[in-house]
Amino acid sequence: MVRPSIRLAQSLRPRRLPQNVSRSHRQTRFASSTPGGNSTEAAQKKAEEALATAQKYAGQAVEASKKVLGPVGERIGNLLGSYRQPLVYNFSVAREFLKQVYVAERLQPPTNVNTITNAYSAIWSRARNPAYWREVARTGEWTKLAIYGVEAYGLFKIGEIVGRRNLVGYKLD
Repeated sequence: MVRPSIRLAQSLRPRRLPQNVSRSHRQTRFASSTPGGNSTEAAQKKAEEALATAQKYAGQAVEASKKVLGPVGERIGNLLGSYRQPLVYNFSVAREFLKQVYVAERLQPPTNVNTITNAYSAIWSRARNPAYWREVARTGEWTKLAIYGVEAYGLFKIGEIVGRRNLVGYKLD
């Protein structure tokens, strides 16, 4: 997923012409007379707004990293040299891209409490109903439910391992 964002960042980056090219030889951009011209201009305007937002957030990120990391962060920034600005820019473009994907795919959690309570009440009513379990056993859907259960248990155990930062047991002082 990083690759498309890098290409997007590179395509949004303004390009400079060599110094030896005179102004008369530079291409002149004319207003489009085609109906699709408005969408191109709107897309370009949106890209410019995204660039401005990305630059603003990049500046904020640099300031925050300076506060958090202090002199170590400055040293790391100096070691990056000329790669620092493109890296910060690409990360901010990737973040904005992921935000747009998050909103477009509607990945945010539900905000309506009724939706959540209805979902859990439906699950609970199915779990209490013996007819549902007979139907699950008859159709063979129990295999799918068993896989879901193993997956949930595995994710829980992985979360426990990450949370305690140890594969087996908790570290005791």
